[in-house]
Amino acid sequence: MQRVAFCTPVNPVESGISDYSEELLPYLGQYVDLTVVVDDEVQPTNQQLIATLPVIRISDLAKQHARQPFDAIIYHMGNSPAHSRFWQSLQRLPGIVVLHDYVLHHLMLWHAANRLKHMPSYRQQMQHYYAEQGTQIAQRMERGQLGDAVFDFPLSEPVIAQASSLIGHSNYVLERAQKQRPDLPTSLVPMGVPLLPSADRLVARQSLQLPAEIPIWASFGHINPYKRIEQALHAFAQFRRSYPTARYILVGSVSPSYDLKALLQRLQLGDSVQVTGYVDHADFNRYVAAADICFNGRYPSAGETSASLLRLLGAGRAVLVSDIATFSELPADVVAHVPVDHDEVGLIAAYAERLWADVALREALEQNARRFVAEKHNLPLAARGYADHLSKVQGWPRLEIQREPLWDLNQVTIQTSIPHVIGHKAAQLGLVDADAPLLDRLAARLRNLLP
Repeated sequence: MQRVAFCTPVNPVESGISDYSEELLPYLGQYVDLTVVVDDEVQPTNQQLIATLPVIRISDLAKQHARQPFDAIIYHMGNSPAHSRFWQSLQRLPGIVVLHDYVLHHLMLWHAANRLKHMPSYRQQMQHYYAEQGTQIAQRMERGQLGDAVFDFPLSEPVIAQASSLIGHSNYVLERAQKQRPDLPTSLVPMGVPLLPSADRLVARQSLQLPAEIPIWASFGHINPYKRIEQALHAFAQFRRSYPTARYILVGSVSPSYDLKALLQRLQLGDSVQVTGYVDHADFNRYVAAADICFNGRYPSAGETSASLLRLLGAGRAVLVSDIATFSELPADVVAHVPVDHDEVGLIAAYAERLWADVALREALEQNARRFVAEKHNLPLAARGYADHLSKVQGWPRLEIQREPLWDLNQVTIQTSIPHVIGHKAAQLGLVDADAPLLDRLAARLRNLLP
């Protein structure tokens, strides 16, 4: 079997791409021999991954490739610092790029400021790709004026230039990449997600101590200004005029730069909005099952394909989405599209009222959503797409399945990494190498508290 290096964030890195990769790997491993390549500072916590696949550090990739060349190298690139070292490696050792976000501006800015510690390189990139306008935006970004304008300056150009070929999960991303490099081999590969078992809404509500009969709205994922939560809350306030017992549950962490508390006070929504903060997978799935209407908004868009949205659809939820970028590609009988314009609030409220009042319509949308994910976004289909792309761009005979999936996703265990948790908190506190004895004592005390 061909040997493929698979460069990606993995758990405990807090990135949707970590979950994405760990769900794809057992299926892609049916076709090729995989070596997982992780950031130097990451110790994987997925026990099945550790037991099944070789894992190496990104700083060792070039050396290992020189000693025993891989048949292909795949880099996952997204708009977060988790991809900084992968970007460094891609510049020295080109490979296949899976472009999760078309906008990589925040990654490039972080990379220049924190990895290279050389801001002129960021300014030079902005000037090179966007001329005088790019220089002006760079100056604003360096002063901390992080406006929506950056979404018009994606800075994915250098990544696309280094790619030997490219995989995208949407036509939105592929069309823009091909405008930059018409000669670049590309493939549209569906994002695969596990199909959650059908869950009983009443049982889920009982386990979460939620009322059985009231309308429940829900939004999932990190809460920030780009998720259109303010517009959704205004619409929810309108909805409550007809259904005063309704509740809106926001499941996820809240951005420090987003004053959600003040917004809720201004709208006088009181206890009708519940903010859970981060929850584990089990509770996440319970909240999904408990919801009647889900809202997944976005503006502006980084061009991402949302795995969390696909999970909602796969769970058979009725979902309202912003009619923008990759979301616009979803079929009209699977989601309700909401244009991002002056009618946005009224349309969200109108959709919700119609879906709540018309049970048959809501159930039809739920069934369509689940069927869509089961047929178009399942994990075996995603792995087949990767295999076909590899065969196409590497000139191999068509890859065929050689073995069963490498592990059962239903049996995955994640071991909490004490060093990772302590290191993350230490960085937040500003601790440095001189504080190592203190951290060692702290780690020892924490181990004694574990069962």
